[in-house]
Amino acid sequence: MSHYEERLSLDLEAIRSELRNVGEQVQAGLDDAIRALQAHDRKLASETILGDMSINRAIRRIDRLCHAFVARHLPSAGHLRFISSVLRVNVALERVGDYAVKISRETVQLSASPPASVARHVEQMSHHAQNLLSHAIEAFHEGNAEMARGAKSVSGSRDSTFSLVFRDLLRVGEGSDRPLKDLLSLIVIFNAIERVGDQAKNICEETIFVATGETKGPKVYDVLFVDERNDCATQLAAAFAHKVFPGSGRYTTAGWGAAPSVDPGCLDFMEQHGLGAPQEAPAALDPSHAALARYDVIVALEPGMRDQIKELPFTTVLLEWDMEKTSVEERYKEICHRVRALMETLRGEGAD
Repeated sequence: MSHYEERLSLDLEAIRSELRNVGEQVQAGLDDAIRALQAHDRKLASETILGDMSINRAIRRIDRLCHAFVARHLPSAGHLRFISSVLRVNVALERVGDYAVKISRETVQLSASPPASVARHVEQMSHHAQNLLSHAIEAFHEGNAEMARGAKSVSGSRDSTFSLVFRDLLRVGEGSDRPLKDLLSLIVIFNAIERVGDQAKNICEETIFVATGETKGPKVYDVLFVDERNDCATQLAAAFAHKVFPGSGRYTTAGWGAAPSVDPGCLDFMEQHGLGAPQEAPAALDPSHAALARYDVIVALEPGMRDQIKELPFTTVLLEWDMEKTSVEERYKEICHRVRALMETLRGEGAD
């Protein structure tokens, strides 16, 4: 091994060692924050807050080591991928450390331990987040893309859990004398626990990038077009979106008073303008929380959608387009303009 190769190997090992130590400190800090919350241990919470200072110093050391490595070795290919990913993993770990601090600060402010029903959610969500983080960090250190993919795949959607937590907190607020400040603190805590899982997913994506060179693909959005009858405007919107932005989204239509079939005039218009036959017949809207939660965006093409749903999922955006019922051709022109603007907002001007 040449002197240069030996120096490169030593520098890489120094970065790996520092990152491994930071990962262990961050996981320990998160564990302490959760234990302090569950036991309402203000002393442990305060120690966790102060412990984050050493994590921040270690984070800055890794930054300096990475920048020095780039300046000294001018890396390319695999080494460059590794260093760029270490910098992003470093940010993810720093944020997890910040979440542990946030949990600890809110714990200090709580008047008592979380109520039993809330404590069960703490146990469930924190166990999931901690396991996911542990597997993500292990996969990165081992350079194991398959382990990272496995960890990422089990992360799942936490929107339904978070909504359940929120409803339980409302019940606690209505049925007990806990101060409002406690309930707000618990919401902040649950949000921080949820974000730990997001950072773990980011670490998994960096592992896949280092090991294979694969980058995270652009997000494909689930979009629901909805109105009362689902027999014309929604069909036009979905058809145009399928034709112009096939790679940017999955498009579905529904109606809260769905017609038995697509309007014949609309069918003729679609055929004349090369939109093809509708992707689906008019379908009844399922207004349940679980059904709506699978969509990133719901577009209501006429008023009335909000009256059909009890609760909009936390991560779903509802857009209400106030469109006049003019001729099919005039409505289609407006729909094209609005759908194009929506998809370019979601995916940028290069949306396909």
